[in-house]
Amino acid sequence: MARSDDGKRNFALRDTSGSESSVFSGRTPRQAALKAARRLEPADGEDAAEREAISLREKGTKKVHHYEGWAWVEDAPDDKPDWMPQRITKANVSKQGIEHLEEI
Repeated sequence: MARSDDGKRNFALRDTSGSESSVFSGRTPRQAALKAARRLEPADGEDAAEREAISLREKGTKKVHHYEGWAWVEDAPDDKPDWMPQRITKANVSKQGIEHLEEI
């Protein structure tokens, strides 16, 4: 399993056909899934957000982590740093399971 010195692992975003388009890094599969979910089309609130399937294959393994992800925009906190916009995209994910591929 390929890990960098800081403990981060790489996860490839897979579509339904099995092709991999982007790579997200994180210490855990959930951390990478949250990064992927923030790229979804955001809704006006968490309750209005559509759930979408996110599949991430851990690089160097045959494990695919399946999540349901959703994104929304909301006002930034009052104590936000100057560089942060007034409206920010937030995301959440729910683990659906792990699939073990026969081959990559």
